[in-house]
Amino acid sequence: MMGKDVEEVSASLVREYLSRKGLKKTIARMDEELPRTNSSINNRSDLRRILHLEGYLKAVCQQVIVPSRTPSEIMRKSFAVHPDSERSEYCSSSSQDSLLTVSKEGFPSEKKVVDTDSQKNRSSRIRRGIMAGPIASSSQVMNVVNEHFIFLKPQSVISAQSDMISVLSCLIQALKEIIFGSPLACFTEEWKQQNFTFSDTPGLKYGIVQKKGGPCGVLAAVQACVLQKLLFEESSNDSLVSNVLRTKCLSQALADILWRAGNMKRATVAISLFTPVGRYKSDGILEMITYVTMETLDDLTSVLEQHIRQFESGPFGCILLTVSAILSRTIATIQSDMDVPTSTLIGAHGYCTQELVNLLLCGWAVSNVFDDEMKLDSGNGNFTLLKGIKAHCNIGLLSLFEHYNICKVGSHLKTPKFPIWVVCSESHFSVLFCPSEDLATDHCREEEFDLYFYDGLANQQEPIRLTVCESFPLDSDLIPPLELCIRTK
Repeated sequence: MMGKDVEEVSASLVREYLSRKGLKKTIARMDEELPRTNSSINNRSDLRRILHLEGYLKAVCQQVIVPSRTPSEIMRKSFAVHPDSERSEYCSSSSQDSLLTVSKEGFPSEKKVVDTDSQKNRSSRIRRGIMAGPIASSSQVMNVVNEHFIFLKPQSVISAQSDMISVLSCLIQALKEIIFGSPLACFTEEWKQQNFTFSDTPGLKYGIVQKKGGPCGVLAAVQACVLQKLLFEESSNDSLVSNVLRTKCLSQALADILWRAGNMKRATVAISLFTPVGRYKSDGILEMITYVTMETLDDLTSVLEQHIRQFESGPFGCILLTVSAILSRTIATIQSDMDVPTSTLIGAHGYCTQELVNLLLCGWAVSNVFDDEMKLDSGNGNFTLLKGIKAHCNIGLLSLFEHYNICKVGSHLKTPKFPIWVVCSESHFSVLFCPSEDLATDHCREEEFDLYFYDGLANQQEPIRLTVCESFPLDSDLIPPLELCIRTK
């Protein structure tokens, strides 16, 4: 199979699986984005014949007395194993040199190998896998976080199927435990509905719109990184912010976030998605994620550009970025970043914890915002190590908690490389920024300067400009929280 034929077979497999699961709305949405043509495969028998699964399906039915499964279920559940097992790619009898890749729509497709050496180099930089299945023992979790999967010939299936299910199950459980603290928790509707859609309000086209409360920490971090791209790398003002430009900046901002999380060496992108079984509560999201791992920033940016619609306008954009950041950093590393390894990334009421915000802003899921580390004497020669921000960040952070002496924000966040700050105030995150990059280094010399404030949840109708000067009055009960945050700077 080559070219268009591969695309039609891939689309048919996806439609077959969705039909089997009764996901009519998803099928309808897919038909809108990828319309059927005269060459589409709409017959199950034809699909089996094209994939050369008829003989294998009979063998499976003879070994296990269960109702026959669809070709897509056989492909998804049976042809993936741990990479330490036999490493021969699945392929049809008419083609022995095809590899599984990710198409622009996010579905698997076959790609003809032209040059073995170049493909080997390419595949060493991009690895692929699918997460799905029931929950297994949590003792296996840390052994599978960084594993990736390849597709095998049918003869390797029976011996490897149970290992594959166990590995994938552990990864899903590990994700839920690091995000919520329990495999029984699920994403709230506020998270499920949130993506990175931009505002169409004149003067605010750079702004990402927040639909409901909850994931504001993720949105503010991404908003700040998008502003960095727009203001200081694209040198754009709002009158020049086109839809193409802001989408490009969003792709680049997400790439920077994930590349930092991967320690500038690797990054994983979670892209949407295919239903689970097992003793835990399913939210229909984590159980169906396809992910791609890159080992160069160029590859990462390219994949994000191809799939940016899922983040910008898809229903789970905010969740996909969160999962991508976790997989890029790895669960084991995130736990070692935290002061308490059992901490979570999403706290009460679906709010982002400081660990998640720090992960997106700085690349470390540390629990504090002061500089470097702090040792607390625990007595008897013991001490407790508290971890903070290791170096100056591109984006800063200001917190109302510092005004109330609850925390101390260090200079690494107060004086970022770019004059952009995420603001934590009254259980909500928003953004302050200045279009002049000189403010990041010369703010102490300025007697008066302007800052702009953006809150994606506030339904702003125009830009909010704040003039900051040295002669502001002393403490007053009438001073708004935002000004109190600015004063901490």
